[in-house]
Amino acid sequence: MKIVVGLALIIVCSAQVPTPCQSPKQWVARRIKMDRYKQYFEIAEHSYDELNRRAASREERDVGKERDYYLRIHLYNEGLDYMFNLRTMSCNVTRLTRPFRVVGVPLDSKFLFEGEYGAAGIPAEHFDAATFGGKFEDGAEYLVTVAEPDCIPIQFDVRSNTTTEHFHEAYYDLKLGIPDPTVFIPPKECMMVPIPPK
Repeated sequence: MKIVVGLALIIVCSAQVPTPCQSPKQWVARRIKMDRYKQYFEIAEHSYDELNRRAASREERDVGKERDYYLRIHLYNEGLDYMFNLRTMSCNVTRLTRPFRVVGVPLDSKFLFEGEYGAAGIPAEHFDAATFGGKFEDGAEYLVTVAEPDCIPIQFDVRSNTTTEHFHEAYYDLKLGIPDPTVFIPPKECMMVPIPPK
């Protein structure tokens, strides 16, 4: 009888382990991005569109002791990266060399741990979050933390030995949808810059 009760408890506990969930495909948020190896810190207004494989951000960057302001647009379907310096009004257009990264929980990810953020035990002052990890197809490792039960991204970390990606991103003030789709249209200054060949 004790064995049956023990097995039943194991089954009940196993059923409570979070499984990969479906994160929102389009959202806007404030983003903090850090790369300690490059002494890189950024605060941005970030727009993310998984459906059309594009992202745009208005960034305030600190690299070492230098500070600058950029409008950055990544159009993965076209393979183009627009970097418009808001201080000098100059634009740089390059080909994207890294793959589109889904900011969410891939179906093949592994549940790592669960935690509570905020003031525990006080209503409306805390939320539960789950962290998942794994590897992308190109071998880059990732960790993603999402708020439960809505699977809203909170943190996203990528570490790659094949690209220059080694960063931590944190999101807050996240709102679903893309209220202003024009954020993905490059400024007119960028339209005068020749597009690099494939």
